Amino acid sequence: MVEQWLSIIGMGEDGLVGLSDGSRSALAQARHVFGGPRHLALAGLADNGRAWDVPFDLTPVLALRGQPVALLVSGDPFWFGAGGSVCQHLQPGEWLAYPTPSTFSRAAALLGWRLETVRCLGLHAMPLSAVRPELRRGQRLICLVRNGEQLRALAELASGHGFSRSSGWVLARLGGPHERMRAFRLDDAPELSDLPSPLAVALDLHAGPLGLPTTSGLPDALYAHDGQITKSPIRALTLSALAPRPGECLWDLGAGSGSISVEWCLAGGSAHAVERDATRVDHIRNNAETFGVPHRLTVHQGRSLDVLHALPMPAAVFVGGGFDSALFAAIAPLLPPGCRLVVNSVTLETEALLVQLHAQRGGALLQVAVAQSQPLGRFRGWVPARPVVQWSVVWP
Repeated sequence: MVEQWLSIIGMGEDGLVGLSDGSRSALAQARHVFGGPRHLALAGLADNGRAWDVPFDLTPVLALRGQPVALLVSGDPFWFGAGGSVCQHLQPGEWLAYPTPSTFSRAAALLGWRLETVRCLGLHAMPLSAVRPELRRGQRLICLVRNGEQLRALAELASGHGFSRSSGWVLARLGGPHERMRAFRLDDAPELSDLPSPLAVALDLHAGPLGLPTTSGLPDALYAHDGQITKSPIRALTLSALAPRPGECLWDLGAGSGSISVEWCLAGGSAHAVERDATRVDHIRNNAETFGVPHRLTVHQGRSLDVLHALPMPAAVFVGGGFDSALFAAIAPLLPPGCRLVVNSVTLETEALLVQLHAQRGGALLQVAVAQSQPLGRFRGWVPARPVVQWSVVWP
């Protein structure tokens, strides 16, 4: 039977005063107390507690397994906090958590915002560009940032996307006697040498563009590419066949510009884009940064056949270029049951292979022809693109 030995205690800026009776009891009974210098000081344990190792390392904590240990962390330990990282190494029942209000809750309470309508981001632990999909008119954000420099970078990024006239608030030491809140406009972010880190930033994007739509098939012009891109209408059909769901992993083989991977990631998944051309690899990375998904999209330069065995288990696989019988033979044994495989082709040779595979394996076979109107003298006419043959199948 697993016994509880670890207490994960959320602490606010009001220190011991803000702790529940249960938290104080767990802290008093702990033989060892770990935390950051700020939390140890708030608990009056600056001299007797044990500060976290930098970089963060749980080894000293796990070495004390079975003894009464307390961890002092910020607010709600499992809301962009240390709790999730700690408990990855434990079995259920080994810990007991004592949360206090999170920074997000305190910020929303100060501003009078309904927290369920606010997008909350921990930008202190992810790329700043991750905010990009959230930049849309009417959106409210509360973000954790490392320091004033990152806050100014966030304001500049939002201003650069058309939200310069929107409002922001910088918040520090929420819930304690030294609580601070300062309002600003995004095109005039303040110098913050007088405010202690870490910080929270609240943004009310009341003035600006509509932002990125949540549908697939975003305009081609938004992407960096050399012409090797799954065009917008075909991309929308392809994403529909791939059927992304949050948390799922995509293999994008022969990724080109990475547009399929990007839009998969915007739907909440992660992607591994494989592309051998160095220029296109740069385009994929640039597009991931532009759309705010570099933390979700991993780029592999090389041939698909050489990379497959290094990739994690996929929920879906897309092949946009370079599909042949050898690649199919390599992919097939690696696909888990229920995996969606989608292949697009514009060549007769690959089309013949897809017809054969459809006959053998089933699934859906589509031919998609798209034409766009363009000037034709004084009038306009249709200019067709190459037809695309798409085979999609759910792996048995």
